[in-house]
Amino acid sequence: MLILTRKLGENIRIGDRIKITILDVKGGQVKLGIDAPPHVAVHREEIYERIREENRRASAVSPRTLKEAADSYRTGKKNRRGQKGSASSEY
Repeated sequence: MLILTRKLGENIRIGDRIKITILDVKGGQVKLGIDAPPHVAVHREEIYERIREENRRASAVSPRTLKEAADSYRTGKKNRRGQKGSASSEY
């Protein structure tokens, strides 16, 4: 782990495209500004862990279950398309 000391307003660079700026320091908190390209995901640790857990759970779903869900979705879309004009024809 690289440990750096920075003052308010100073920056840290990660490669050519990511810049971290120290925006504020109050008590035990540091406010950071992160300038990164859109394709670079930037998350707080607790959010990152939630995303990883969701991805882990999603990857545990069997291919059969995914196919059944897709088939059910497709069937539902077809049924809804057929019902669009039927309610107004009853009046």
